[in-house]
Amino acid sequence: MTTTLADHLRSLPDDTLAALLELRPDLVVPVPADVSALAVRAQSRVSVARALDGLDQFTLQILDAARLTRDPDNEGRTSVAAILALATTGRGGDQAAVRAALDRLRALFLLYGPESALQVVASVDEVCLPYPAGLGRPAAELDERAAQLVADPARLRRTVLSAPPPARAILDRLAAGPPVGTLPAELLHPPTTDGPALPTVDGTELDASPSPVRWLVEHALLVPIPDTGATARGAAVELPREVGLLLRRDCGPLGPLRPQPPVPAATAREPKAADSAGAGQAMETVRHTEALLEALSAEPAPVLRSGGIGVRELRRLARTTGLDETTTALLLEVAHAAGLTGEADLPGATTTRTGADQQVLPTATYEVWRSGSLAQRWDHLARAWLAMPRQAGLVGQRDDRDRLITVLSSEVDRAAAPAVRRAVLGVLGALDPGGAPTADEVLELLAWHAPRRSKGREPAHREALTEAARLGVTGLGALTSYGRLLLAEALAGSARAAAASDDPLGRRAEPGAPADEAATTVRALDALLPAPVDHFLMQADLSVVVPGPPEPMLAAELEVVAEHESTGGASVHRVTGASLRRALDAGYAADDLHALFQRRSRTPVPQTLTYLVDDVARKHGGLRVGSAGAYVRSDDEALLTEVLADRRLAALSLRRLAPTVLSTPYQVGRMLTAMREAGYAPVPEDATGAAVLTRPKPSRAPARMSVANRVTDPLATPKLTAPRLLGIVEHIRRGDAAARAARRAPASVRTMNGRGGAEPSQSQAHTQALAVLQQAVRDKALVWVGYVDAHGATTSRLVRPVSMSAGYLRAEDDRSEMLHTFALHRITAAVLEE
Repeated sequence: MTTTLADHLRSLPDDTLAALLELRPDLVVPVPADVSALAVRAQSRVSVARALDGLDQFTLQILDAARLTRDPDNEGRTSVAAILALATTGRGGDQAAVRAALDRLRALFLLYGPESALQVVASVDEVCLPYPAGLGRPAAELDERAAQLVADPARLRRTVLSAPPPARAILDRLAAGPPVGTLPAELLHPPTTDGPALPTVDGTELDASPSPVRWLVEHALLVPIPDTGATARGAAVELPREVGLLLRRDCGPLGPLRPQPPVPAATAREPKAADSAGAGQAMETVRHTEALLEALSAEPAPVLRSGGIGVRELRRLARTTGLDETTTALLLEVAHAAGLTGEADLPGATTTRTGADQQVLPTATYEVWRSGSLAQRWDHLARAWLAMPRQAGLVGQRDDRDRLITVLSSEVDRAAAPAVRRAVLGVLGALDPGGAPTADEVLELLAWHAPRRSKGREPAHREALTEAARLGVTGLGALTSYGRLLLAEALAGSARAAAASDDPLGRRAEPGAPADEAATTVRALDALLPAPVDHFLMQADLSVVVPGPPEPMLAAELEVVAEHESTGGASVHRVTGASLRRALDAGYAADDLHALFQRRSRTPVPQTLTYLVDDVARKHGGLRVGSAGAYVRSDDEALLTEVLADRRLAALSLRRLAPTVLSTPYQVGRMLTAMREAGYAPVPEDATGAAVLTRPKPSRAPARMSVANRVTDPLATPKLTAPRLLGIVEHIRRGDAAARAARRAPASVRTMNGRGGAEPSQSQAHTQALAVLQQAVRDKALVWVGYVDAHGATTSRLVRPVSMSAGYLRAEDDRSEMLHTFALHRITAAVLEE
């Protein structure tokens, strides 16, 4: 008799059952009611596929060995000895490695039962390829002629050896797997005229005459599959399993086995060189991101009605920052994920449709971010990149409807993107420091560690490697030291987020919390970056050279008093009359500017700068602008005469109201702009005549949370602690006991629940049940209660009645020791426990 998985799970100790739940946490979402429900869920297609997705290539090959060695005469069972015999026949079949893979499969309960009678979970055949290890079905299941051929091993070998070279090439290709090909319909029913079409196998046309496929079919080495039928393209042919095993005599029945992951011939980089290269790229990432956000602040990008930023705006931003469009799209996605940009309604917008009349611009978080150190700013961006569920490499491609995918649009969303990045960085982190494998070697390692999960994700893995290099997570192709800390922090953050439900108040928090780990990454990067400088070098041509990354305060001062020219290891700025007027408008006085240059400059301040500051300050405020529309007044009548006669200001339609006052019908802002463009230095004033000194306030979108502060992986399963696992196991055991107890309920209770005909009428049984319950309340006795729940289902419970009043029975469940309330009108029977 076959032992079911439920019976096998019931016989396990609690710690083994808890180990299963720890390895497959999806089985407890939600917690199963009993062991039978757990067994059904453990054999479901979704759960089995999820367990298989985490297995490496070698373990999957051993599972194929278990599928191949099943004995149909023994209820489909196999044994450890049979699996070992098959797996150790060819190359790479290490017995210890095979046993370790079997132990893992049994721990996951993809195989269960004693070693001499292992059973494969039924759903494995449904979610795996129909051809285990790439071998076809036995010849006896395919064709009688093929069965007769393989029954004589000597004849089979002679037939294979006599195959023409083109036919032998087809055999070798099918023997490597999968064992099926396409036979043209003309070969099933050869035409009467000459010139049949050339055959194909797997879409490859074979130039041979006579046809190698026809030769193989005629000699029973290939068998047409009759249930597929002949179509316009042709019918399928299959290589019998025995023929495939013969062709694999050199490499083994399962093909080449690799118990250990492939060792990449990675180029050994000096760890310090890799860290230095990565740190330099990290500086560039922060600089380019800041420049990109400043460009958005100066000219916000409108949002398309379909969502995202259009191609024209992306190209404008790329030109402004000097980046290519791919890098610009990546930085925009990362900045958005980090909460540095957001959407805000356009001024005067009246619609509430998403993407309509909105624009993308920096948020208030950007001001906080830019005030941090270089390492802090990079860490904020890198953690957002690692956690964001978006694949920036899709920008610029076409979707299923042949529409262009735009940056920040919903088409870029990919829930598996965080797992892809962690998998790629995990492969790099497993190598020695300085190991720099090629992209193909990384893909080969990923294909060994998780072949089912990696299949079809090769482009995403390559994009993750490219993005890591662009952001400075890797340097010279190797994972940097601070990149390793970043990855470890991300993995630890996932574990904390998954286990947060166990400690909602955070009372068990330990040192090593997110802030401490982030500080560790920042300190590691800080040690590699040049120290921020608080000074600059003033040149005779009024250029300002900052020999390193400026401190936030110095950067803010230079943004006001100088024009930015170039950026690199040493940034260059230039002091101009326009920049000094901007500083005076922001509230600086001439003495403040002199003191600033004297304090910050490590070289003598040029005399030309002193003269320029004094000259601009002397002219600044000589004109006062108000609203008339707007007016200009000055104590210098000759200056006003000059302004009135200036042809460049003719568009303002100036009129002299008094010897010291001119007016215009236009607003103050337009007048200020026009006069400053003409070379004048007016200052706005309020109604009292006091000068209005303001600094332009940039527009900001509402603040947004970075994705790094949310759950790292939306596909991740919760991490279950040991106490919680044991509690779940206890709950399952109790549910199993309750199910068995319900089956042991007295016959009278089960009959009334089923409303059998030989028992008293329903009203009589209900009256008798109330009398039994009243007596049980007085005697505090156990009683079996049959009742109908709110969903109409009938069930039985063994309870100890506590009270009965107001139409309800309060009773204590004998199994769970919990109080339950039963509506009396739903009780169908009550029998005292004997």
